[in-house]
Amino acid sequence: MTVDRGPGAPTPPIGLSGPAADTTGAAGPGVSVTDAILERLEATGATVQADPATRAEHGRDWWPLAMTWALDNRVLALPSAVVRPTTVEQVQAVAGICHEHRIPLTAAAGRSGVCGSAVPARGGVVLDFCAMAGIASVDRTSMVVDVRPGTFGDALEDELQTDHGVTVGHWPQSMTLSTVGGWLACRGAGQLSNRYGKIEDMVIGLDVVLADGRLIHTGGHARAATGPDLNQLFVGSEGTFGLIVGARLRTHPAPAATETAAFGFPSFAAGLEACRVMTQDAAAPAVQRLYDAVESDRNFQTGPDHAVLLLLDEGHPDLVTARMKVASDACADAAPLDTALVDRWMGHRNEVSQLESLISGGLVVDTMEITGPWASLPAIYEDTIAAIGAVDGTLAVSSHQSHAYTDGACLYFTFAGKPPPDEKDAYYRAVWDAGTRAVLHRGGSLSHHHGVGVSRARFMAEALGGAFDVVTELKGVLDPRGILNPGKLGLPDPFGPDAVWP
Repeated sequence: MTVDRGPGAPTPPIGLSGPAADTTGAAGPGVSVTDAILERLEATGATVQADPATRAEHGRDWWPLAMTWALDNRVLALPSAVVRPTTVEQVQAVAGICHEHRIPLTAAAGRSGVCGSAVPARGGVVLDFCAMAGIASVDRTSMVVDVRPGTFGDALEDELQTDHGVTVGHWPQSMTLSTVGGWLACRGAGQLSNRYGKIEDMVIGLDVVLADGRLIHTGGHARAATGPDLNQLFVGSEGTFGLIVGARLRTHPAPAATETAAFGFPSFAAGLEACRVMTQDAAAPAVQRLYDAVESDRNFQTGPDHAVLLLLDEGHPDLVTARMKVASDACADAAPLDTALVDRWMGHRNEVSQLESLISGGLVVDTMEITGPWASLPAIYEDTIAAIGAVDGTLAVSSHQSHAYTDGACLYFTFAGKPPPDEKDAYYRAVWDAGTRAVLHRGGSLSHHHGVGVSRARFMAEALGGAFDVVTELKGVLDPRGILNPGKLGLPDPFGPDAVWP
């Protein structure tokens, strides 16, 4: 695929239903930016926009609940201005101005997140990184790419594979919608994570602008023992600790071979056991997707008695063949299925249009992705399916497993409901309350790779326990005025209540 390698632009979700000037912020009024400060922001050399349409578009992302609000011409919050820098120095200057005047500063680019992470919950300034895009350099010997934060995923992989014969291997469903900075900010995972790891496994070093405008460089070595790993302090912090303005990522040779397989299991639990065995034997293929009976029938029309497992591996031919042999041995008691099922999934794996159509049709739809230990995964699956299904208004709930590790795996739970129009917010909250508490009760995680944003913020203290106090203390040290992406991660918020959206 050939794509434009220059600065990209976000793909908006459901269009707002009326003039942007009529859009109101569901989170209440935010912090305004004076004309004098706008002039200072313009003096940095960055592009500054404050027109109603631009402000409205930057007041939302792909959070499914917010997409239902868009049908009523509402967004969660509106910024006062959108600033588009092209250089690190401009980012430093903008951060310094916002720090001086205590103006909320929210980083954004593709705005493909589904938890409200990039939404300016307290108004102020949105820092749009889309113009800071492209590859700075590729070290083919060390297999490292230096990339700017506003680089969209498809443009990155096209240039790496076409010009350099390498791949980062990060392939989220949002590949064409999301950027490198967003992957890092939300600790993302791609569909081939079993082969290449999650984004935190790919990071060698970062360039980060702190709240007061200082620039620091973290990491930079293959391995080091010079204190804590500062890369991981900023990865997953959703722009609340600092602004990522550059990243060095590991690359791999572009794959020379691909093999696929598909199997049908009599139960989801039986499929999970096969996935555990092949993963702990260090033979998990790059793609390992196990669908429960509901999703198997919906996606592949295999009937109600199959839990379908799709396997795909890529890389050196000898290694691919060996891994697929071990993986297939783990599925010896399952029914082999046509590998065309894998091809079907590959053909649709990056589609997101179905979400828009379902929400436009009046449904409340979302996915909840978590991790749990192998020993608890069957119980997490059963309890969470039951908890979500018991919420009044739920029409369907299902699950699949992907992103496997030696100690556990990720489960996605997808739900759809149709409550009365004036009860959509309450229904959405009830589902997330029921599902999340079922997961946490069994020792599962709050999130695997979508992050926390505003949708999960109210669960952070419960999920982290006493460790949450340490996170808040770190926030106070790195951002003492609380300007960086306030209203996220459940952190104390000097601009309003701790919970932006209850």
